[in-house]
Amino acid sequence: MSDTVRVAGVGMIPFSRPSAGESYPVMAERAARSALDDAGIPYEAVQQAYAGYVYGDSTAGQAALYSLGLTGIPVLNVNNNCSTGSSALWLARQAIASGGADCVLALGFEQMRPGALGRIWDDRPDPLRRFLDRMTELQGFDEHIPVAAQLFGGAGVAYTDAYGTGPATFAKIAVKARRHAAGNPYAVFRTPVTEDEVLASPRIYGPLTRLQCCPPTCGAAAAVLCSEDFARRHDVRSSVVIRAQAMTTDTPTTFDSGDMMRVVGYDMTREAARQVYEAGGIGPEDIDVVELHDCFTVNELITYEALGLTPEGSGEKFVLDGDNTYGGKVVTNPSGGLLSKGHPLGATGLAQCAELVWQLRGQADARQVDNAQTALQHNIGLGGACVVTLYGNAR
Repeated sequence: MSDTVRVAGVGMIPFSRPSAGESYPVMAERAARSALDDAGIPYEAVQQAYAGYVYGDSTAGQAALYSLGLTGIPVLNVNNNCSTGSSALWLARQAIASGGADCVLALGFEQMRPGALGRIWDDRPDPLRRFLDRMTELQGFDEHIPVAAQLFGGAGVAYTDAYGTGPATFAKIAVKARRHAAGNPYAVFRTPVTEDEVLASPRIYGPLTRLQCCPPTCGAAAAVLCSEDFARRHDVRSSVVIRAQAMTTDTPTTFDSGDMMRVVGYDMTREAARQVYEAGGIGPEDIDVVELHDCFTVNELITYEALGLTPEGSGEKFVLDGDNTYGGKVVTNPSGGLLSKGHPLGATGLAQCAELVWQLRGQADARQVDNAQTALQHNIGLGGACVVTLYGNAR
């Protein structure tokens, strides 16, 4: 696709622990108004809206948006697990690129409960059953350990078995996340931690300790997308455009490879990234800043390789050389990522979008990446869906 879809405005609210979170309509309204104010347009100019959330009843998107106005526009509710926010963004971008609309709002929010993620409906088939069955075949199942930690922790075990990566390498990613989050007023965890503290925190599964797992979080984020013609007519000043975007789902290798890294989406990520690089006419070496899905430290390291930021098997060297932070090859998760900013499932993808738009505008304050020109976003949800988005400034 060409540079025809502009990110007119972005907004988010500070993320919080569930005990301090507001109700979802309040959070969502604040984030949406922030994005509209950033774009400099009224809600009445929005022609469609896509509202993403995971834990909520049907039409929660309408409940969240009606406080902005009863304009009668289509409001579609989106649920794609942890990639929900970027799935809403993908739909909004498609609506603009196809000519179906000129101005669209993508909104993501989540009002979460404390504790590990769990099933809501236990009287029907589990959408993750096939993934859990494969995991059980490969490594067993422990009913006392959170399922997500077993899935991604198992991927970490597979990676360390293949490449001999030491526990301290994964701990360094958690330390980096806190260091980056210290400059982000929207992040939940901004207090620095040391490698020793990370490694000494309670063991969860495989190489994962508690400080290497993202927390349940409440929050909301939003983006207003528009066509170039709309931007001219409404004097939209944001220069950031979506240069390419791809969404992928699972292929047979997820279940047939016998590799836990594939079970948690490595191949989905690799294929989405390939499509984006091809459509954008660039390579991973051209990326300045990345917001990627670091739900666990092991997934951040695996994703470096799936996105092509470093060759397969070289993730440990990438971390030890500092190539994943300021002064290195590409700054990853300057926001603090899911590990430190937090992970309100429906909002995560749009919070990543907001961070990267601010980076490309030079508005990221203490966490600004010098001369950021090209930004990549990666958001993945088990079950599964992966969205990779490439941003740049209008040419």
